[in-house]
Amino acid sequence: MTAETIHANHTEQAVRARAARRPRLAVWKFASCDGCQLTLLDCEDELLSVAANVEIAYFLEASSARVPGPYDVSLVEGSVTTPHDVERIKHIRRVSRFLVTIGACATSGGVQALRNLADVREFASIVYARPDYIATLDRSTPISAHVPVDFELRGCPIDKGQLLEVIGAFLAGRRPVVPPHSVCVECKARGNPCVMVAHGTPCLGPVTQAGCGALCPAYNRGCFGCFGPMETPNTAALDGLLRAHGMSEAELVRVYRTFNVAAEPFRHASERAGHPRDPRNAGEQGAEGDA
Repeated sequence: MTAETIHANHTEQAVRARAARRPRLAVWKFASCDGCQLTLLDCEDELLSVAANVEIAYFLEASSARVPGPYDVSLVEGSVTTPHDVERIKHIRRVSRFLVTIGACATSGGVQALRNLADVREFASIVYARPDYIATLDRSTPISAHVPVDFELRGCPIDKGQLLEVIGAFLAGRRPVVPPHSVCVECKARGNPCVMVAHGTPCLGPVTQAGCGALCPAYNRGCFGCFGPMETPNTAALDGLLRAHGMSEAELVRVYRTFNVAAEPFRHASERAGHPRDPRNAGEQGAEGDA
């Protein structure tokens, strides 16, 4: 066998090995409750299909295995809250072909972004016996504030059907198909009566992105905005309806300052209600406004 033949065989084997390699999937956690990672584990039967088509290279919620990068797709849960987080997410971006943020924490800063409205050092001095040991940033920020993100999947937690669609889309080389419309469309598709019209129940459905299947309105509860703002939400118009159903200015602020408090449309809506930046004064301001 000539040297040229040996070289050709080695080249063919290398090409086949690359073709046979399954795409590598990594799942990363930052400041979060792990709920979105658990959504992937909750896929049950579908997870077997995912595992058959990708190599789950890094997913500490499910396995202690740590396969080094690069990775074809990285799913990132959680917000950036420490100086170490900043350096870590930059490294993850460098070793990831596609980076997808999952959940309210990763896409908008999460409920922990309430810290952005006050002095974190004051919080630390109250909570911790030795606050000087705490290394934290003044703000909780989404992943996109630090590195380029290829796709944002909303929710608190995310929907497993949407998650599977996103994973499949990136592995197939296409854009994920995730509905941009509001929860109201899901209510109509499900046959739910509008809770605001039928019962006078305040609801964020008209300005919240679909994805939950209109779960809360199906049980005669108003939408809490878990999936964040839809495309071009008209929060000003909704505010008028919420006031008409008895909401005070302080209550308007609180309804927007939950899972997606730092998402710009919700943040602007809460500021428009005339509430001060310090949420501890909500009761006083609400009383004055009602008076």
